[in-house]
Amino acid sequence: MASAAEQLAANMNFGAFAKATELKNRIWFTLGALIIYRLGTYIPLPGIDPVVLKDIFSRQSGGILGMFDMFAGGALSRMTIFALNIMPYISASIIMQLLTAVSPQLEALKKEGESGRKKINQYTRYGTVVITALQAYGIAAGLQGMTSSAGSAITIDPMMFRLTTVITLVGGTMFLMWLGEQITARGVGNGISLIIFAGIVANLPGALAGTLELGRTGAISTLLIIVLLMMSVGVIFFIVFMERAQRRIIIQYPKRQQGNKIMGGESSHLPLKLNTAGVIPPIFASSILLLPITVIGFSAGQGPEWLTTMAAYLGRGQPLYLFIYISMIVFFAFFYTAVVFNPSETADNLKKYGGFVPGIRPGKNTSEYLDRILTRLTVLGAAYLAAVCLLPEILISQYSVPFYFGGTSLLIVVTVTMDTVAQIQSHLLAHQYEGLIKKSKLRGRR
Repeated sequence: MASAAEQLAANMNFGAFAKATELKNRIWFTLGALIIYRLGTYIPLPGIDPVVLKDIFSRQSGGILGMFDMFAGGALSRMTIFALNIMPYISASIIMQLLTAVSPQLEALKKEGESGRKKINQYTRYGTVVITALQAYGIAAGLQGMTSSAGSAITIDPMMFRLTTVITLVGGTMFLMWLGEQITARGVGNGISLIIFAGIVANLPGALAGTLELGRTGAISTLLIIVLLMMSVGVIFFIVFMERAQRRIIIQYPKRQQGNKIMGGESSHLPLKLNTAGVIPPIFASSILLLPITVIGFSAGQGPEWLTTMAAYLGRGQPLYLFIYISMIVFFAFFYTAVVFNPSETADNLKKYGGFVPGIRPGKNTSEYLDRILTRLTVLGAAYLAAVCLLPEILISQYSVPFYFGGTSLLIVVTVTMDTVAQIQSHLLAHQYEGLIKKSKLRGRR
């Protein structure tokens, strides 16, 4: 079966793609949905002066707002109906995963199968509404209290602005959540990830143009730009290699006799990814670490003196900032890996179905063996995440490079691209299998 799949994958070409009508329809649907999303990132909220808003946001671009704006494809800096993007849904999903790991009721609900999954998804949607409403109100209140040399960014009644902002941003986020689900069901899959991917990639041409303009004016040497481009290609290859890396643990199933037939006896493998946590650790670490910088920016230097001193030590590129950043990435890598993969549960499932690791006794010994291997893999995975995320921070602080395509965004873009290509290949593979089945039926009728 595996060799047949590999043979079909090797024979994939543009001719096979041209015959896959369903796949082409899925791709066109995905592109149309992403175009609708990008159009929405240019529809502004009512009651905002764009000139004043641009001046205010330029002072906050180094904080958490700048990072969220990168994920939103510039929608936050323009304060549009999709300003919060899909991030509240991501936050609600992560919170539900954490609660499932610590709450017996939610854990039991997860084990109920499809019905339990639907209930958890419903709770996630409710959480998304609550988180979006709180963030929308915070943004509205924050903008109302901020002014620039040209005055306030709010041009309508403050209470009306808060009300319309909360309603509009909640509606925008819920629409994006629905749009992501439609892309997953009727498109090429990974709808939520593709929306974030589109937002990040939309800023890439502007970042490249800005870098080239700095090279033209002499602010950055041509040699440095060439080195950056080569480094970016090298980092992409490194990310692809590390994301595909996995440890395959051999699982053996015993032979059993049913009547006159001997069943089982085959071997399989349990793949453990090198980076089980994905991009969650850098996102969490960046969000928490940039939060005090954003709060200080909102206070406009009018807060207590200790807050200003802390901001100086936590500035981008400062040793304390880099140390805390790396430490938090490592912590969340281990923490989230423990949440998404339970060695004891995996060992119990293997024992339940008669599977075992050769040379390891089922049960507790298998659990300890899996935990030991997973810990070693997570050490390498955390070091890989820290290295990829640390590189742009050093370039920004030491060489003043406008490296907007930073570590977290680069990880998201590469991993989503790999997943999307895998989805397209699976659709092509399924289409070719259908063609083989139809041919075999026609030959059988003859």
